[in-house]
Amino acid sequence: MRDITIKTERARVESLFAPYRTTIGEDFDGYRNHVYRCITYAMHFLGDAQEHEHIVETAFVYHDIGLWTDKELAYLEPSEAVALRDNEQYGWGLDPDALRGAIHWHHKIFRYRGENADVIEACRKADWIDATQGLCRKGISRSAIAKVESVFPNCGFHKSLIRLAKDYGGSTLVGGFKVISGIVKW
Repeated sequence: MRDITIKTERARVESLFAPYRTTIGEDFDGYRNHVYRCITYAMHFLGDAQEHEHIVETAFVYHDIGLWTDKELAYLEPSEAVALRDNEQYGWGLDPDALRGAIHWHHKIFRYRGENADVIEACRKADWIDATQGLCRKGISRSAIAKVESVFPNCGFHKSLIRLAKDYGGSTLVGGFKVISGIVKW
């Protein structure tokens, strides 16, 4: 397999994040690095094809954003709504079905088959790699994952998810159940 390409600067990502930086607050650095790691993996799966870059970048900036904008543990639909609203409001011209699908199916356990499968499946696999901190590798080598993680450190991202589950759910157990029942797809 070819070496993984790591882009440390993504102007589109930074501009998409700008209006939400304050909303995300203390979790921003961790979420930002999670997004950069996921984009890196997804683009690798897509052969770094530039025609997919804008949709992948946008989907990942928005994929979990409902955690902060709507304070929801079942955050897929709120995240989709924010992404679709901004796509229309700012005239980005991204395919709304591809954008919605990449967000909606990013926690799908089994392979996605359907329209826009190339992008949706790349995003799904990328998020599984990062959500499991490399336990699920989806064909990417441990050394490549370590390289990506060294460039974009965790910055407490996974701990913030546990904290948010407790804050929004009343306890880590109840919140964790709400997260799993609200976002995991078969």
